[in-house]
Amino acid sequence: MQKLDKAFLERIGAGHKVAGPRRGVPGMQGNPPEGDVLRCAGEPVPTSYRSELMRLVVVFADSELAGAAGFCPFINRGPGVRERIIAAKIVTEKYVHAEMALKLLESFGVNSMLYVRSHAWDSRLDRQIDLGTRRIGGDKRLNVFHYPLEGWEDAIVFNMLMGTATAIQLAEMAQSSYLPLADAITQILPREKKHAQLGTSGVGQAIERNGSKAAVQAAVDYWHPRVAATFGRVDSDHAAIYIQYGLRHRSSAQMLGDWKAQSAAALKRLGLSIPD
Repeated sequence: MQKLDKAFLERIGAGHKVAGPRRGVPGMQGNPPEGDVLRCAGEPVPTSYRSELMRLVVVFADSELAGAAGFCPFINRGPGVRERIIAAKIVTEKYVHAEMALKLLESFGVNSMLYVRSHAWDSRLDRQIDLGTRRIGGDKRLNVFHYPLEGWEDAIVFNMLMGTATAIQLAEMAQSSYLPLADAITQILPREKKHAQLGTSGVGQAIERNGSKAAVQAAVDYWHPRVAATFGRVDSDHAAIYIQYGLRHRSSAQMLGDWKAQSAAALKRLGLSIPD
């Protein structure tokens, strides 16, 4: 490890935060920051910190864009006007969150207009494929957003399970060593928690309306392992670096354990079985 990295890790370990970037050349629009623009306690941060930070923000931005695009067609599948209003609100807020993430990336020279047009965010793979934690090419969305939704019950079960996972993952980012990210996620987190709550209440209403748990149980069986995979490999190099750099504070295994406990409690309340 370079001397700069060691000194930086000591500052992060002492609780110092990283401030947002300054433009490299005054008056130049879209000019990416130079290597010494991000600073912690007045000292430049290593380029590897900026790389890991950008990767984390890109994954979040891409997942929100893909999640909103995938859920959008199901707004009109809602059984009533109230359900459709709620679904439209969730989609809108996910686009707002994506915009906030792209604002962070603009500080690093990313053109958000071109970025949004760079991928087909509504594209999906065959539903029977199981990617696990294996990364594929293209955009950087979490793998769970490569799978298509099928029907209203499927969509709200996904929203319940993935909404809970998102809230757990974002709670870590809200304590990030990068102040602009922490500030943005602090605003986003309450809305994402609400999305999970709306998904849970929607699942309960669907069971009552259908007079059967069969459809939602089938959706739980499908989505549960795929949402669990969003926490990544327990031996992930990136996860370890995130912790080192203060971008997150807990391991993937710890967050996954929280999600399993929270989702199990919600499923139990709804009278649904917890997949193995």
